Amino acid sequence: MTTTWTTHETTSAALGALADEGATGALSGERGIVYLSAGRVVHAESAFTPDLGALLTRSGAVAADGWWAAVDSGGTRHRVGHRLVDSGRLAAGALEVCHLGALFDAAYFVLAQDTRPHRFRPGAVHWLGAVRSVPVDAVVRECGRRRALLDRIWPDPDIDTVPLTRVPDARATALPVRRGRTLAQVDGVRTAAEISSALACRTYHTLVELRRLAADGLVAAAPPAPTPLAPGPDLGGGVWDDPDTALLRRLRDALEAL
Repeated sequence: MTTTWTTHETTSAALGALADEGATGALSGERGIVYLSAGRVVHAESAFTPDLGALLTRSGAVAADGWWAAVDSGGTRHRVGHRLVDSGRLAAGALEVCHLGALFDAAYFVLAQDTRPHRFRPGAVHWLGAVRSVPVDAVVRECGRRRALLDRIWPDPDIDTVPLTRVPDARATALPVRRGRTLAQVDGVRTAAEISSALACRTYHTLVELRRLAADGLVAAAPPAPTPLAPGPDLGGGVWDDPDTALLRRLRDALEAL
């Protein structure tokens, strides 16, 4: 497989071709990377979902210093997963479950729009190392199932990736525990990935709750931050600092601080 892709190939089609070839390497898309070994998916990562390390450390499954010790000792040899298990910091079964959750969460975003992939790097190996492989068709099928379910709940995929805010004056009553915890993290700044990281929760579960909150009229995409105005011409003379101007300056300083 070469590193050049024709324009008609989608990410899912490219993965299928790589699976047929039994390829090993990394396929980069607009929203993440899928790693393959012998034509099977062994890892996926995306900026729109917390990585495995964040999930393990924030949930308390692995201490932060233990995680970074495994990365330091096993990262260059692609054996971080093995180091976690061999050192007794994490059971093999727990690693496998967490790894598969992170893999499918990231793959969902890589395949969400199913656009043309950027490139394929033959032979590339993820630093985590082998944990468990999954057939390409199983990954593509599961991502399609998740997308269909989320769209049935609330058909706006922007909820998955943009900063979210609470709808003004909307009242939340008798929410399930997980949904209430998710709503409490919505602050006008955090995205679904950041909310998932704060809750040490798998992204897909968070997306389900956020789309339900959107369907209930409690959550919406946050308005984009205002673009700072360019400084006006220097007209010289004295400084005009009436109360309205002073207020505008304080607002400007606050926006710049944010």
